[in-house]
Amino acid sequence: MAIDWDPPICLILHGHSFMYRIFRLKRLIVVFFVLITSSFVGIQFIPTTRNESSEVSKTDISQVAEVPSDIRSILNNSCYDCHSNNTRYPWYSRIQPAAYFMERHIVDGKKELNFSEFGTYSRRRQKSKLRSIISQVNTEEMPLPSYTWIHWSAKLSEREKKLVEEWATRLRNEPVDSRE
Repeated sequence: MAIDWDPPICLILHGHSFMYRIFRLKRLIVVFFVLITSSFVGIQFIPTTRNESSEVSKTDISQVAEVPSDIRSILNNSCYDCHSNNTRYPWYSRIQPAAYFMERHIVDGKKELNFSEFGTYSRRRQKSKLRSIISQVNTEEMPLPSYTWIHWSAKLSEREKKLVEEWATRLRNEPVDSRE
C-alpha cells in the first residue's frame, strides 16, 4: 500500500515542494565540491621556480665579511630561506597554492635583501641593509610571523636578537669586501 504524501502548504515554496528544494541544494553542494576538488587538482600542474643552489657564492655575506659561527647559524636558520639563493624547502612546498605563496615570499625577500649577493652591494647599500636588519629584528618584523608560525625554530630569542644587533652594528662600522 503506497502512502500519498502531500506536504503541508507551508512547505510549498514558489511552486516547488520542500523535498525538491532539498534535492536541488544537495545537487548544488555536490557540484560545488566537485569544482573545488578539480580546481585543487588542476593547480598542482602549475610549476613554480625553485630557489636552490649547492654552492656558496663568492659574494655571499659569509665570504665577504666576518660572520661568526653563532651568527651564521642564526642567519641560516631564520633568514636564508627567503634572503639567499638557497632555500630549504619543506614537504608542503610542492603543493599548490602553498608553493606559489612561498615563491612570492622568496622573490620579494631576495629583492629586499639577498645575503648571497651581499658582496655586490655598494658600501652605502650594505650599511643601509645592516641598519634595516637591526631595526627589523628588534621590532620583530623579521623573520616574518607567517614564517615563524610554521618554522618555530626560526623565531629569535632575546639573546639571538642581541647577538645579531651587535654583529650588524660592528659590521656597519668596519669595511666589507666587495668582491665579484
